[in-house]
Amino acid sequence: MKGKTNSDTLRKVLKVISSYHIFLILSIIFAAVSVILQLYIPLLFGDAIDNIIAEGKVDFAALGVVLSKILTLVVITSIATWIMNMLNNTITYRVVRDIRSRAIRQIQGVPLGFIDQHSVGDIVSRVIADADQLSDGLLLGFNQLFSGIIMIIVTLIFMFSKSVAITLFVVIMTPVSFIVAKFIAQRSFSMFKLQSETRGEQTALIDEMIGNAKVVKAFGYEDDSSERFNEINLRLQKYSQNAVFYSSLVNPSTRFVNSVIYAIVTLAGAFSILGGSLTVGGLSVLLNYANQYMKPFNDISAVITELQNALACAARLFELIEKERENDGNAELDEAAGEVDIENVSFSYVKEKKLIEDFSLKIKPGTRVAIVGPTGCGKTTMINLLMRFYDVDKGDIKVDEESIYEVSRHSLRRNYGMVLQDTWIKNGTVRDNINVGKPDATDEEIIKAAKEAHSWEFIKRLPKKLDTVLNEDSLSQGQKQLLCITRVMLCLPPMLILDEATSSIDTRTELLIQEAFDKMMKGRTSFIVAHRLSTIRNADIILVMKDGHIIEQGNHEELMAKNGFYTNLYNSQFARVS
Repeated sequence: MKGKTNSDTLRKVLKVISSYHIFLILSIIFAAVSVILQLYIPLLFGDAIDNIIAEGKVDFAALGVVLSKILTLVVITSIATWIMNMLNNTITYRVVRDIRSRAIRQIQGVPLGFIDQHSVGDIVSRVIADADQLSDGLLLGFNQLFSGIIMIIVTLIFMFSKSVAITLFVVIMTPVSFIVAKFIAQRSFSMFKLQSETRGEQTALIDEMIGNAKVVKAFGYEDDSSERFNEINLRLQKYSQNAVFYSSLVNPSTRFVNSVIYAIVTLAGAFSILGGSLTVGGLSVLLNYANQYMKPFNDISAVITELQNALACAARLFELIEKERENDGNAELDEAAGEVDIENVSFSYVKEKKLIEDFSLKIKPGTRVAIVGPTGCGKTTMINLLMRFYDVDKGDIKVDEESIYEVSRHSLRRNYGMVLQDTWIKNGTVRDNINVGKPDATDEEIIKAAKEAHSWEFIKRLPKKLDTVLNEDSLSQGQKQLLCITRVMLCLPPMLILDEATSSIDTRTELLIQEAFDKMMKGRTSFIVAHRLSTIRNADIILVMKDGHIIEQGNHEELMAKNGFYTNLYNSQFARVS
């Protein structure tokens, strides 16, 4: 099964390489030129030796011609080898570039469930470290594999011209090297695969510990995290050592076999000279060719070792690339009026654990809908379904009487403005972070949106205002959230989603933001998820969720009058400790 996986991965890599078949053909041609000329040179040396075989029998004129030919061929061979290496470099880095680009595009298109199931560090390791390992393996393979194969074929032709019997013996013994190399390579591949997977696990842990350094320090988790790292590090050491151990056996094992063959050829050649069927120059040529013939097997064994590592990394990359992408609708949703129909929707992240069942709701354009309930009841899940971050298991969701599963995700999400509790700041200027949804916005529009979102107060104090370059640590959590609110203020799409949008903002600023939200939500269908119930008292509809079901529905006054779950939830937030 492992062999099948290995060969499948190799076929996939070759399919990508086939896009550059012109470079590949040229590389093979220059490799052939280089090898043939390299192998022709020993023939000339043999002629030179035969011209000086005895005292007083040196043909200096013929010797000079031969040496001139050797010098010319050495120069041509060097140029051909240089061109071949340049072509191989071009193929290798373009192939890795293409695979890496496909991997990044795939990450953008895979379902969020796949991202949830894999750590960020593991995915980053696949795209960066595994792609680099694939690059190293391909580069070594191209530089040595083509030349090695051509050298073996051409060497045999030259050897047959000198001695058929000795050449046949060498050919018969050749499979021994292959058997030894294959036996070891099969074991090294599994070790390299474990090494690659463990490296991804280690990268994930490092990302986790560094990205959450404050939490680690606050809870005194340093020693525990170090123990986790040491455990992974020891496994990585073990797999790496085993991989290197098995792979390092290939070269000396094949060299031993080839050396035995070389010794037998030498002995047989010596007897041939005594029998008069071979000259000293001929034996010199034959031994040179025997060495040249066996040398590629040593090189190819090293290539095979490196390719095992490269293919193990490529397998992880193709696992990502070939992951099924999200299904997308063909229609385009123009600017929506904001009517939303949720029809008998059921959904669960894990099939065995039900979350939302037979959920239905009809929302008219311009309605302000608040969703409240205890943690884990399905509030944010509803937002994920509305935005098609996840697809429902059963039922349908419609916008303006059109199923969201028949329109493209891009056109659907273009109609929503979304502010989440989790903030995202990219490396770039303040302007770049605000105009994400409206790249052609003018500075006047950006400043107006910033003032309405109350982010202009801190932006104008930054060193270069809108031109200040930000990174993840440049702003406080509250400032990041204000910047995210400003993005939505700038775009003002027909529908809004506010998921704990003011959770990191102080009470005074929150009151100002609520005023801006009230202005922004006027005439727009809005979905508000909030734990602080004081922020949703003005909602047209309040949906009270519990265990994936709507258990109460109405405005604030109606729900309070029912004296039910919402009333208890509301009073629990404002009850005074006696």
